Amino acid sequence: MNAFPLPRRAWLALGAAMLAGPAFAQANYPDRPIRLLVGYSAGGGVDAMARLIAPRLSNLLGQQVVVENRAGAAGVIAGDAVAKAAPDGYTLLLGDSSTLIAKYMQAKLTFDPVKSFVPVAGLFKSPLLIVAGNDFPAKTPRELVAALKAKPGFYSFATSGVGTVQHLGFEMLKGQSGTFALHIPYRGAAQIVPDVISGQVPLGVVSATAGLAQAKAGKLRAVAMMSNDKLPGAEDVAALSTAVPGVDVAPRLFLLAPAGTPAPIVEKLGEAVRSAMSAPDLAPAAALQGAVTDFMPSAALAAAMAQESARWGKLISEQKISAQ
Repeated sequence: MNAFPLPRRAWLALGAAMLAGPAFAQANYPDRPIRLLVGYSAGGGVDAMARLIAPRLSNLLGQQVVVENRAGAAGVIAGDAVAKAAPDGYTLLLGDSSTLIAKYMQAKLTFDPVKSFVPVAGLFKSPLLIVAGNDFPAKTPRELVAALKAKPGFYSFATSGVGTVQHLGFEMLKGQSGTFALHIPYRGAAQIVPDVISGQVPLGVVSATAGLAQAKAGKLRAVAMMSNDKLPGAEDVAALSTAVPGVDVAPRLFLLAPAGTPAPIVEKLGEAVRSAMSAPDLAPAAALQGAVTDFMPSAALAAAMAQESARWGKLISEQKISAQ
């Protein structure tokens, strides 16, 4: 028994207040700063896109969206933190395609890249470029396939690591064109372009911005875009799909919330993203970072993530790719 029992009316009022609590919180969301976790170091491509979109979302939501870098394990550390966060809309993840690939490459993953999150909205894609040294016997996608077929295993290609979209995209090219080339995994992408220029490696898969400037300077060749995306400055580089139909590969960036986040909060975030992405100055700003805008609402993003995850899983299984 309570020493000071409350009247029945007071108990009813207390119960009503408790029931109204979550609805009140959702209606007033956000009422404090939001953390946007990025699984990579400050200054990198994914971080740059986070810092491009965060202030725009801050203005639209009326609360600061703070970018927080949790680098490591190809985005897994940040993904784990957000998957375990309270589903209240105050901890979000700038996910990328590596998050989806991790499911198949890391045996002890602590979260499911699809089931542990609620998709909020798709943001950007980062087109990739296949570059070659000036003495490589190909200037176009068709010539690239012909060169690889003529000398199976003779050529090698460099990427920023095993299991990256760069690596898997080239493996998709090999599988669908019936060609073979040796993969040379680098620890990051910074040295790939210099090594292609110097002839240390004949082919490389890099971000479009990393290769286009050197190609325009005549130091290497821009042989093929790995996706069908229209990136300003790359209009004269043919898509790989012109030689190998169906190969359309580019890392995708998207906004995720922890599973269980209330629908009204997800909808409010999604509408803020829609407004931010429709600003006329966003696409040119993204292009300077080598990205193209690729807005997707929640439902469309959920379908795209499931499809992309299955696509990578099938490729990794068929090609017997492992992290070792």
